[in-house]
Amino acid sequence: MGQEETTAEGSSTEPRLEHVNITATDVDATVQFFRTAMPELKIRGEGTGEVCKRWVHLGTSTSFIAIEDRGVREAGPHVAYRHPGVNHLGFVVADSGAVSRRLRAAGYREGEHSLDHRFRSRYYFYDPDGVEVEFVEYLTDRHDEQNDYKL
Repeated sequence: MGQEETTAEGSSTEPRLEHVNITATDVDATVQFFRTAMPELKIRGEGTGEVCKRWVHLGTSTSFIAIEDRGVREAGPHVAYRHPGVNHLGFVVADSGAVSRRLRAAGYREGEHSLDHRFRSRYYFYDPDGVEVEFVEYLTDRHDEQNDYKL
């Protein structure tokens, strides 16, 4: 226990989040939000279907955000931090200040920010459908410091 398994090729089999799937009222607006924050994200694939009117996989070679149009044109009744469900999405970025400046300049609604931890800085913004997204920059490479929860 505590040791990471590896395959014959030497790659890690440690569990990791590969993707998150969200429904958006406007796929293009949601893609624009994420690409404003993280311009390095690319459309890995996209398509249409009978139930899913349009889908886009936006991300890197190893992880992505699946964004779907299911024909819904208004946000649902979920209230983050009050109802069961996802409260926010969190992304590690190289420069959280640059992300926040780009999103502010584009007019996106800002949530809380937390710059008072010596090992990380975080900014929160809302996508066009009101989904809260956290952008965290770690100020250390040490995992024990990144995972420090004391102020």
